[in-house]
Amino acid sequence: MTVQRWAAIGTGTISRSVVPDLQSCEGAEVVIVQSRDAAKAAAFAEEFGIPTATGDYEAVLADPEIDAIYLATPFATHHAMARAALLAGKHVLVEKPMTMDAAEAADLFALAAERGLFLMEAMWMKFSPVFIRLHEELANGTIGVPRNLRATFGIPFPNEGDSSKWDVARSGGALLDQGIYPITLAHSVFGEPTSIHASGTVRDDGLDIAEHFTLEYADGRYAQCASSMSEFAELTASVGGPKGWLTLTPPFWATTDLEVHAGGMRQIFRTPDLVEFPREGSGYVPMLRAVIAAIAEGATEHPVHTAADTLAVFRTIDVIFAQIR
Repeated sequence: MTVQRWAAIGTGTISRSVVPDLQSCEGAEVVIVQSRDAAKAAAFAEEFGIPTATGDYEAVLADPEIDAIYLATPFATHHAMARAALLAGKHVLVEKPMTMDAAEAADLFALAAERGLFLMEAMWMKFSPVFIRLHEELANGTIGVPRNLRATFGIPFPNEGDSSKWDVARSGGALLDQGIYPITLAHSVFGEPTSIHASGTVRDDGLDIAEHFTLEYADGRYAQCASSMSEFAELTASVGGPKGWLTLTPPFWATTDLEVHAGGMRQIFRTPDLVEFPREGSGYVPMLRAVIAAIAEGATEHPVHTAADTLAVFRTIDVIFAQIR
């Protein structure tokens, strides 16, 4: 495999977890880090052993030696910066949420397809071994045909020290930052909903603080979900059916454990089977390995998290925003 030369764009909390995982993957080398603050880029490069640091994004895109971009900047910048990278001929992995709405995401995917470049939202949850096992249990009929799903992601974020989450000009609020995980999980099990009912708390400037929503499907199937950046909501997720239920332990989007409440009364109610998986790095390695392989194969998207998957989730997000704002 030819070694891909990657640029890490952004030096925030998520980059501090993803970049070391990317460095551990065969077939990829992180050769440069960029930040709007050149001093932060330099400190990040020194800490993680990256050869070059810069504050100039355009220079990164102009470098013919750079093959791929990992983009982890504030949400509101994703569309413009990813678009610029695609126009410069770079493959792009964009942190979730890829964009602020479905129209922006559709624009990027159309451009990537036109240019023959790989583009994906970094929805690492879908690549984790426990998420794959969940879907294997569903396919095997362990709980029967799934009928209901519950997933909540509520964590109070302080106003100080992480101002970007509370800055409407840079953040998407609770739904795009947290609610995207329950929605993605529900879509992976049931597909796109036939109807949506949502309510929430929104500031005067449009920033959503919290929301709860029900996604409804044919034959009475449903997903009950919630997200919040002002209070805790239980950080588990479960899928239920006539024979039992499956629980992703907290935090469900990053867990390595699956509880199987099925098989017999004792397993269902008292002692569920616990399926555990080791974590590779910070948990991003399975996704990054898959992305590297897809780029090497000349793919423009990955079958685990396709353009169609991403766009369907954003259509649901758009409807929820329309109802709560």
